[in-house]
Amino acid sequence: MSLSPQGGVKLYVYMAEECDPRKCTANKLVRFGLVKPLYRVRDMPRGCIILNPMAIEELSPKDQGIAKSRGVIAVDCSWKRAQEFFSKVRLRGLHRRLPRLIAANPVNFGQPHVLSTAEALASALCILGFYSQALKLLSLFKWGETFIALNRDILGL
Repeated sequence: MSLSPQGGVKLYVYMAEECDPRKCTANKLVRFGLVKPLYRVRDMPRGCIILNPMAIEELSPKDQGIAKSRGVIAVDCSWKRAQEFFSKVRLRGLHRRLPRLIAANPVNFGQPHVLSTAEALASALCILGFYSQALKLLSLFKWGETFIALNRDILGL
């Protein structure tokens, strides 16, 4: 499997390694070769779209060109520390937040905005128009179809 499928988006995950490795969706995406893991901030490619829940601007289809040429980065850190992380660590790129989506993962099922890394990346791909790549990510998880069903209208599916 390729990190950047033909016609798709390069996906990166900054691995803060704060969660249970057995439940970490980012670890599973890395194992299947669908994302490139990053362990140091300085290794992040410049100009990417950075999924940041505290960003002012919401991700939209107009960001598709940048995503296609530069990629999308998700930060895999604890939700309890997300605000602290984004206020302390300066990441260069276009910071975008996702719309109000409902989590389907077993840890945060039914909670708005508290998405797993896989849900966040799949949502970004849907919003940007890369539906087949998003479905490929979600197909790795038992709850992937539930996530789509819960958020179908917002994701434009």
